[in-house]
Amino acid sequence: MPALDSNRTASFDAPAVPGWAVPRAPVEDAAEAAYMAGAALNSLDNLVRGEPAWAGAWRQRLALKAAANVVRLLGHREDEAALRDAWHLRPAGADPGPAGNVLAAWRRLASRSPAIEVESLRTIVGLLGLAWSDGFGAIPELVAEQARATRPAPSVAASVAGEVAAAGPRAEALAWWCADLVLAARFRWPFAVPLLATQIHAPLLRGGPGRRRRRPGEEGFAVAACVAAAAGGAEACRLAGEIAARGRRLEAAMPKLRTKGAGEAIRLLLEDDAVSGSLTTPALSRWAARRLFERLQALEAVRELSGRPSFRLYGL
Repeated sequence: MPALDSNRTASFDAPAVPGWAVPRAPVEDAAEAAYMAGAALNSLDNLVRGEPAWAGAWRQRLALKAAANVVRLLGHREDEAALRDAWHLRPAGADPGPAGNVLAAWRRLASRSPAIEVESLRTIVGLLGLAWSDGFGAIPELVAEQARATRPAPSVAASVAGEVAAAGPRAEALAWWCADLVLAARFRWPFAVPLLATQIHAPLLRGGPGRRRRRPGEEGFAVAACVAAAAGGAEACRLAGEIAARGRRLEAAMPKLRTKGAGEAIRLLLEDDAVSGSLTTPALSRWAARRLFERLQALEAVRELSGRPSFRLYGL
């Protein structure tokens, strides 16, 4: 069994966001919202720069949560479980459907450096089910320019989101995608982290008369972006703590594994949200994979995500 990269150990203690920085109710004061966001993003920055071995799985699980929020925004019905099934249980190369394509857009965000060029943006626009607008062509330059701004990162993200939302019809989904992209670029993270979009429908982001959801470009959205960063950062760090615990158990279990080809399954578990229980590789049969995942589940190193007796999915 190959050892984990010593520079990216699974035994990583995920930082927690201080309790006082976690919003418990809607925040209207801009200074308070920015203060909370700063504390949460500091913890998140430490986590991202720590580069734990399971960072890929963590980002992809955040991508799933963000995609579920955007799917709801676009009027689709799929929840996180349905999106996970659409992606991981489809035949190789098959179209995952409109909602699954939204997930594909967020998976791409979580797998790439925080930069974008026009052709890549065209792909994202298509995955989100939007028609290309001439106004979208200026987005890559906008992202690059705003990433160099000296303003606080949530303010930069809110500004970009507002401009993207105004660049084409029904562009709010793309606005949230770009907001998370430029947030990561502002911090110079090696990979983008789906964060703000995980909070799209959170009651904490509602405000003003009627407690409406604050939308990109609207008055008060800059404060809402700070609240989203604080709440999203706290949730992301909590999720990291859960994954880190299973990562430590996985690392401890590895010397006990005797399954030929288990290394590829371990790599996939560390890099992705979920792995099919019927995984096959040149070195791993479907039967051997099932026994391996059952063994890891018994050791509490992975959990079964689908709740089904068949077509099972496993992840940290």
